[in-house]
Amino acid sequence: MHITTSGDAFGVRADTYTLTVSRTAPRAELDGWGTLSLIAAVNTTGRRDETYETLPPVLVERGERAVFEIPQRTAVWDAKTVRLVCEPDRVAVEVSVEGEAAVADVTLLGGRAVLNTGPAGTFRSHIRARSVFNPTPTQPVQVVRPAGEPVTLGVIGDADPGRLHAVFSPPPLVLAFGKEPASTRPGRATRVPGGPWLGLSLRAGVAGLTFTQFGYEPLDGGALLRLDYEGHTLTHGAWTSPAVVIRPAASPWEAIAHHRADLVEHGLAPEGPVRPAHDWWRRVIFCGWGAQCARAGGGVTPMQLSRQDLYDEWLDRLELHGIVPGTIVVDDRWQAHYGRPEPDPERWPDMRAWIAARHERGQRVLLWWRAWAPHGLPAEECVTDPAGRPVAADPTNPAYRRRLAGTVAEMLTGLGADGLKIDFTQWFPSGSHLRAYGTNWGISLLHEMLATMYDAAKRAKPDALMVTHTPHPAFADVTDMIRLNDVLETDPRGRPVAAVDQLRFRHAVAAHALPGHLVDTDQWPMRTKADWLAYAQAQPEHGVPALYYVEAIDGTGEEITGEDLRLVAKWWGL
Repeated sequence: MHITTSGDAFGVRADTYTLTVSRTAPRAELDGWGTLSLIAAVNTTGRRDETYETLPPVLVERGERAVFEIPQRTAVWDAKTVRLVCEPDRVAVEVSVEGEAAVADVTLLGGRAVLNTGPAGTFRSHIRARSVFNPTPTQPVQVVRPAGEPVTLGVIGDADPGRLHAVFSPPPLVLAFGKEPASTRPGRATRVPGGPWLGLSLRAGVAGLTFTQFGYEPLDGGALLRLDYEGHTLTHGAWTSPAVVIRPAASPWEAIAHHRADLVEHGLAPEGPVRPAHDWWRRVIFCGWGAQCARAGGGVTPMQLSRQDLYDEWLDRLELHGIVPGTIVVDDRWQAHYGRPEPDPERWPDMRAWIAARHERGQRVLLWWRAWAPHGLPAEECVTDPAGRPVAADPTNPAYRRRLAGTVAEMLTGLGADGLKIDFTQWFPSGSHLRAYGTNWGISLLHEMLATMYDAAKRAKPDALMVTHTPHPAFADVTDMIRLNDVLETDPRGRPVAAVDQLRFRHAVAAHALPGHLVDTDQWPMRTKADWLAYAQAQPEHGVPALYYVEAIDGTGEEITGEDLRLVAKWWGL
């Protein structure tokens, strides 16, 4: 890199970018892309962090890594410094503070301040882009949206309005900004325009992922990034935020690959799967959830149809038409209580014998597991609200971790199952008012829970398969297979989005974030039988085929015929 100094700026010319760092104002110009605000805020539960003076940047390191430190004075912290790190192919921005407090949230590339020249309020960066790529599925489906629309990535969400953005939980924490506009044409909801692109990602390993959500917040041509810690991260002396890594990319897929490579390079994510894949993991999956939904109605819920007799009936029909799944997922809800491993005796009168019978037929069985469920757990092993009521299981509690490890062992050795399908990781117990045994929180706490389950599963059965919907590179060591999760419905204008297009997008995200992991292609819900058939035909190209439907499509009631099933068997090479 080449660094120059003038009266009012530093100049940085690197291999892939040119940057001008102002010596009189807290900002830097990224050639071709806009202005980066070097204001940051670390808000606490008691006070809002507002910079009241910024000092000139100090170049503290030169060579192939130029580091600028920008001290900022605030009434909240004993000291605060924004650090701008320039390397030949990327730029990183982070904030460090000194003091003791509970962190509420952090803003980077912008924040509240009173500038030395007089203006006050919230300051933001300006990125000259017309679109932003979002790596997590959302409803409405819009993979590339206008740059003026917000994006939220994290482990909180459900199907309610404004919350359906945690289908991947967590996704890779990376955004990509493009010069071309997002398409509004029919059938383009998953289209990714050509480059150039600018990737923005978070550099943090598991220990640094104690926030619940990473938000891109644009307003009137400006934007900042926000990390929501919810008051559960405590500082004792010096504390440094995750770094925002800014790097040009040819495509959003390259931006995701850059994100993974950056984490691996800094020792913050494994290079690949920590366990070898076993041959049986690649065999066709049957999951009963779609069949349960298609049979439901008349006051009977899908959960009531997770039944031993019905699974036998559905599997017999599939075999009659040439489909003999290698793996069977017994879905929601086979157990008497979500948080415990005992089967419901009315629906599954002898699950152990049933699984053993499937083993005799050469098949493996996975049990569906709902993450965070407090049902059937003692309150002291749960995250609780101020009234002491259980909200979620608490992995910070050693007693719960022991219970969870024992639960996994019971499912795999007691019942004889061969692995787990982990669902609902997006139902994180969010809230600054919530109480837990320990201090770990956010994405990091989810990893702690999955690590407990993963280790227990491998101790019980070394070839146990663990399926999650967590395609973040730092989760490579707690999952064997990434599930692409529920298919969504419409674009922002209410037009249907083809399920097969969503399959291709999600597979591309998973393949670039965790390139060594297998992919469970999922298959539910399907809008029509035509959608289902198109999806089924494409599945082998995008991972392990998974079949959810046996008799009918739940949304339309369209019948699935024997001819349809034989066609699927042909496509899947059965």
